[in-house]
Amino acid sequence: MIDLQEARKHIDEIDRQIVELFEKRMQESNAVAEYKRRTGKAVYDKEREQEKLKELVHLSSNDFNRRAVTELFSQIMSISRKYQYSVLPVLDGLAEFRRVERLEVAKDTKVCYFGKAGSHTQQAMEDFFGEDICGVSCSTFQSVMEAVQSGAADYGVLPIENSSTGGITANYDLLLNYSNSIVGQYVNRIDQCLAALPGAKLEDINTVYSHIQGLLQCSAFLHEHPEIRQAECPDTAAGAKKVAEEGDMTKAAICARRAAKEYGLQVLADSIQQEKNNSTRFIIIGREPVYLSDSNKIALCIELSHECGSLYRILSHFLFNDLNMTQIESRPIKGKNWEYRFFIDIEGNLENPAVQNALRGIREEAKAIRILGNFHS
Repeated sequence: MIDLQEARKHIDEIDRQIVELFEKRMQESNAVAEYKRRTGKAVYDKEREQEKLKELVHLSSNDFNRRAVTELFSQIMSISRKYQYSVLPVLDGLAEFRRVERLEVAKDTKVCYFGKAGSHTQQAMEDFFGEDICGVSCSTFQSVMEAVQSGAADYGVLPIENSSTGGITANYDLLLNYSNSIVGQYVNRIDQCLAALPGAKLEDINTVYSHIQGLLQCSAFLHEHPEIRQAECPDTAAGAKKVAEEGDMTKAAICARRAAKEYGLQVLADSIQQEKNNSTRFIIIGREPVYLSDSNKIALCIELSHECGSLYRILSHFLFNDLNMTQIESRPIKGKNWEYRFFIDIEGNLENPAVQNALRGIREEAKAIRILGNFHS
């Protein structure tokens, strides 16, 4: 039998040697970083790394070790790159973003929001900007984006994520189709009610109108009432407006209490969403890429190579720089079956050195990256 203590002593000695050799390697990495800093040469040299991995694998004695050596030296080279990024000059690519102390808002500021009057988005808009601004209802997510980009509106408000149903994927896709930036966010508690014409009773209802998000958030309630047919509307307030206009006692809407009041409806059932702490995160978009000095969240869109380990390598930049990732959402890339881009939120400010180090590495190693905004959470 082997002597366990003796074997452990041998391993300890080998580990000390590995650390010594690792530090020597990092000293050489410093020299490489200095050369690349002077010449402007890219840190990431994919072909060089792949050739080196092939050479190292051939030094291994069996299949298990060959796989292990590939993984080990992939990590070592990744660490070396991260060190080299940290000693390079500050990123030039952030020049497009301008720091401001506050968003420019006045009584004549025009803000577009999704939905009819009485919608949850209108409420989020007023909570964020106040009631004195000029709010404009838009019937689609896209029309909000268009109004901001064209200059017809100063800001726009859109829902982006719900705590019970997840991301609102259409708006993730729209963020890439327009040059607008996310300049703020607001989280609003969402209470959904069942509203109908005055005098109607729950047992009278055979059809309910709402946005798909409203129907999903209240799916447990609707499951208890299978006799009620579900019909989608452009937004929850539009459902309330439709019930009021049709004047049919058998129709109801899932909407906010505010919308019920707006269109003269009575509430038949309150807080019918299955998640009692149901909340929606709204983004505030602006035409200019500005960020507040106290901004603490960054939204990114990253497109990766369709190969093993690409997402892991990109996420490692956040880990190495001690940056907390708060959200990740994948969306398919148009025209490329089973390939995806990733929408990621991290905590931090664009002026933070750790953030800049992570973004520098990602820019070199990803196929594409776009900073969607830096804002206060």
